[in-house]
Amino acid sequence: MLKFALVQFAPIFENKKASKKYIEQMLTSMQLHVDMIIFPEMTLTGFTMRSRKFAEDGSDGDSVRFFSDLAKHYSAHIFAGFIIRDGSSFYNTLGHFDPEGRLVAKYYKIHPFSFSGENKFYTAGTGPETTRIDRYRIVLAICYDLRFPELFRMYAKKRVHLLIDIANWPQARIEHWRTLLKARSIEDQCYVIGVNRIGQDKKNVYNGNSCVFAPFGEEICQAGEQEGITTGTIDLEKVIQVQHDYPFLNDMRLI
Repeated sequence: MLKFALVQFAPIFENKKASKKYIEQMLTSMQLHVDMIIFPEMTLTGFTMRSRKFAEDGSDGDSVRFFSDLAKHYSAHIFAGFIIRDGSSFYNTLGHFDPEGRLVAKYYKIHPFSFSGENKFYTAGTGPETTRIDRYRIVLAICYDLRFPELFRMYAKKRVHLLIDIANWPQARIEHWRTLLKARSIEDQCYVIGVNRIGQDKKNVYNGNSCVFAPFGEEICQAGEQEGITTGTIDLEKVIQVQHDYPFLNDMRLI
């Protein structure tokens, strides 16, 4: 069993220092004893297009140090979003930090959100990313990626146990968010965790609805529209059993 904490909050737009302080206050207010802590997309800045200003070096940036310290302090795996600079490219990134504070995986968002112009300021990632907790395979995605099922079918071929998607998904399309998360859990026969923000930025209003779905599409938890930390447990052994008892994934033909 893995115990998770979903941190649903409103980042202080383009103010990493204030967002870090706010997160520390939220976490301190709870006695957290969990295996995983998961934050929304671009955790400390919100959905900024000022990639050049807020990007950091890949393994030693301010955000990396902050989340590394949190992982060590809480002895937990942390999944959080930040912006990485690699040469002349800038990437919307989801990082996995282990309980020793090591950055063990980085996923670069494959589908920048062209509808909002994100593709003008961020380079698209070139491939999927898989990480692990113990023997369980975990795959990473960011927000708009959720609309492209072919990415998740690639993950399904690997017989993954858990999919994590972090987002700044606006209220106007929140039913798409919930429906797509549930669909990914059913079609790929794995747990799905989606963590979204609340509040607003210059263009959008966000109403959270962070949630967790089990391999048959059962909703494990729903964070609603309020700020807070939602905790629960998932049993990744159930994924192994479901994929054994219902071997639908063996019949994929086009991927």
